[in-house]
Amino acid sequence: MSRAEQPSRRTVLAAAVAAAVAGGSATAATAATAATADDSADAATAESAPARTVDYRSWTTYADWRAGTAKGTRAVAGLRPGVAVGAPLGTVDYTDPHTKTTATWEYATWTSPVQKLAVPSTEVIASWSASTPAGTWLQVELKGTYSDGKDTPWYVMGRWASGDQDIKRTSVDDQTDGRSTVWTDTFAIDDASTGLRLASCRLRLTLYRRPGTKLTPTVWRLGAMGSDVPDRFTVPASVPGLAQELAVRRYSQEIHLGQYPEYDSGGEAWCSPTSSQMIVEYWGGRLTAEQLAWVDPSYADPQVCHAARHTYDHQYAGCGNWPFNAAYAATFKDLQGVVTRLGSLTDLETLIAAGIPAITSQSFLKEELTGAGYGTSGHLMTVIGFTAEGDVIANDPFSADDAAVRRVYRRREFENIWLRTKRYNASGKVASGTGGVCYLYFPARPTARQCLALTAVGVRV
Repeated sequence: MSRAEQPSRRTVLAAAVAAAVAGGSATAATAATAATADDSADAATAESAPARTVDYRSWTTYADWRAGTAKGTRAVAGLRPGVAVGAPLGTVDYTDPHTKTTATWEYATWTSPVQKLAVPSTEVIASWSASTPAGTWLQVELKGTYSDGKDTPWYVMGRWASGDQDIKRTSVDDQTDGRSTVWTDTFAIDDASTGLRLASCRLRLTLYRRPGTKLTPTVWRLGAMGSDVPDRFTVPASVPGLAQELAVRRYSQEIHLGQYPEYDSGGEAWCSPTSSQMIVEYWGGRLTAEQLAWVDPSYADPQVCHAARHTYDHQYAGCGNWPFNAAYAATFKDLQGVVTRLGSLTDLETLIAAGIPAITSQSFLKEELTGAGYGTSGHLMTVIGFTAEGDVIANDPFSADDAAVRRVYRRREFENIWLRTKRYNASGKVASGTGGVCYLYFPARPTARQCLALTAVGVRV
């Protein structure tokens, strides 16, 4: 548990593709046709609302990078196309707000074409997959056009490096134009009830390196996820369609209590990096003894400490910055990371059927999730499968030890606490729900079945 609450949005995607990914079984097909229907127990209480929608757009191919506006950058061809520094535009001084150190950097920029959002959006989240060798870093910015034709300013969505020796990776506070605001990692319309939406957007990369070096950041994936989900306390129930469990390593955040408190108070708040590390290792990502040498050798699971340090946002003062976690996962060989929103547990079944686990973000009271034994204003856990009854199998890092991490949660309870956008907190006040926020980590070159599953949930590969 660690993350400040954010409003969230997402769509229900076509469930028929989920059945195809699952192999076309009768069970999966039945689930596909019924995925958006309420079950009889919840039909009377689920609030009616327009279908939730999301529009995730990414730049990943050589043609994509060539289509952007390059100023000092160059498109990189090959098995993993990207964008890198070519001939820098010049130099700029950057004073790190967390160290107060000023350094001079060469820089170059790449700006995406304007992307009309298929879903005029109340929120946008950027995410990226990149390499930043020592002596390099990058900045991601977003600029949009509102539905009334006026433009936003350029908003900084993150200043990021995989390490922390050159700059302290950071979000940027106090960014607003009076109509929209950036909350850590999320662009949000200030008052969605006015009908104002973001109609289009573009992203800008600025790549930095030490003067005189030939090293460069390289970005392989850049994405923007816009969404507009109606506010509601209850969501429609999906029908179970898959019984399968993936073999994902189990890590507890709780065994790290008191360790490295400079990274968000130690393990108590490390749900996000602990979940990230589970899936990184599921895909074969491993840290070397040299990379882990800084960790106290008496600590178990030192890779979790490493993940916390390397996802830490020095402005947010926490490890729960969503894009920073996705970017951390993508620092491992042949992995990429995406932040998106899903529309139902049917979407998660689609991914699990293709061998892709997912990290979900949710908030709930203790009594709202049977068997959890706690309540939280923000928590990440890893969904690894479904029981024969359709209940959710999750690796929940908020557990006493690694052996206790695997949990089974009731399907209806889990789906509602994850997908709703409104809830009541422990004080009885209305608070925001996460609305289906999800991290997806998957191979840089996914299989055909994985591509089909990712496409079914709105992620272009």
